[in-house]
Amino acid sequence: MSEPVTFLARAETLLGSNEANAVGQGARRLLNQRDLVAADFPIMEDLRDRARAIRLHALNNLDRLLAHFTDRVEEQGGVVHFAADAEEARSIVARILEETSSNLVVKSKSMVSEEIELNEHLESRGVEVVETDLGEYIIQLAGDTPSHIIAPVLHMTRQDVGALFEDKLGVEYTDDPTELNQIARERLREQFLRADAGISGVNIAIAESGSLVLVTNEGNGRLTTTAPRVHIALMGMERIVSRWEDAAVILEVLAKSATGQRLSVYTSIITGPRRDDDDDGPEQVHIVIVDNGRSDILSGDTAEILACIRCGACLNICPVFQSVGGHAYGTVYSGPVGSVVTPGLLGMEPWWELPYASTLCGACEEVCPIRIQIPSMLLNLRQRAASEGRLPGWLEKGMARYSRTATAPEKWHRAKKWAARLTGPISSRGWIRRIPGPGRGWTDHRDFPRPAKESFAEWWKMNRGP
Repeated sequence: MSEPVTFLARAETLLGSNEANAVGQGARRLLNQRDLVAADFPIMEDLRDRARAIRLHALNNLDRLLAHFTDRVEEQGGVVHFAADAEEARSIVARILEETSSNLVVKSKSMVSEEIELNEHLESRGVEVVETDLGEYIIQLAGDTPSHIIAPVLHMTRQDVGALFEDKLGVEYTDDPTELNQIARERLREQFLRADAGISGVNIAIAESGSLVLVTNEGNGRLTTTAPRVHIALMGMERIVSRWEDAAVILEVLAKSATGQRLSVYTSIITGPRRDDDDDGPEQVHIVIVDNGRSDILSGDTAEILACIRCGACLNICPVFQSVGGHAYGTVYSGPVGSVVTPGLLGMEPWWELPYASTLCGACEEVCPIRIQIPSMLLNLRQRAASEGRLPGWLEKGMARYSRTATAPEKWHRAKKWAARLTGPISSRGWIRRIPGPGRGWTDHRDFPRPAKESFAEWWKMNRGP
């Protein structure tokens, strides 16, 4: 059976599933931890304001900052490559590996590599690719895809991982987290020592020095970027700031928003390849700066979404994400940020549904460390979807009828009266248990309140006067 191709179909499959429940529980734990550490950090709100100003300044000066960054990287002995799209980015990485005779590649966590489907491309060319982030390693073994931006296996239990390791690695079953970590560590250490090249993402690029900042909670990031003789960093073109002081602010709000830590365990800074007096490090450093639709976003009305620092806080607080999990979105970027980024990068077809995967409660903007105005951008994309005629007929006609009724007081009052009368036979104790047609999407999972027989305005007029 083929995978459902729409958000609604995938969400319907996942609602109430063990996977969605696991993601919801994990997301709420991360959110609670974030709230605790933010409450214990008096200047958090001030830093959020500074972080927003820093990121928006970077987007407004992106061309200048990227040019300056490129000059500094080349002065340090690194090489910068610009990729217009996913195909060019894959080709650049494949060419570097071929020219350096690199047949075994270890990878640190990189959302851009997921975005451009790099692993599949390299493996088709005979390159062995090993994910070394524990979550990504588990995902690779399982032939699965990430369910969360920062916690790829949030949908799996330790029992799931134990059974997977037993099946794929031939080890004795255990569901003890410490033992599972040790098994992965032993398997991966050999790969680090044998690898010809390492591929990483980039959390922050610093224009004034040509430095890369990588943020991880595992030592795999440092081993990936220092042990092999070639380091390739994949960088979305927006992941840049002007100065070290700017990077320090981003680091402060990133860890607190992502995992509720005061600071991530490993903050690695890479400035060029190994020098003559260095004890370790790669012989070559290549930075592949990827556009892949970002220029289109930057020139449109959702440009602010590129200020995102990929902390995942908006996913953790989103009631829709908590209910269905990341796989429902069908793309590497899920949750509220993904509902804006994905249509921007890949186009509205077939992703026009994602902006509707939101209650528009505004919680995502409230928790975002950059205060990105996600709800307004979701509305912009919904308006675009409607203007392009993408809405199903029942919704388009229904909303047009609703608009005509809601803007005519007499029609509105009549409609309320009829709604109360007509729903009487299908309601019980003030609740409707089953709505036919598209309304089934609501009542399949929760009851719907019956329209009141008497509105508040009517009650007020009767009891309190005009």
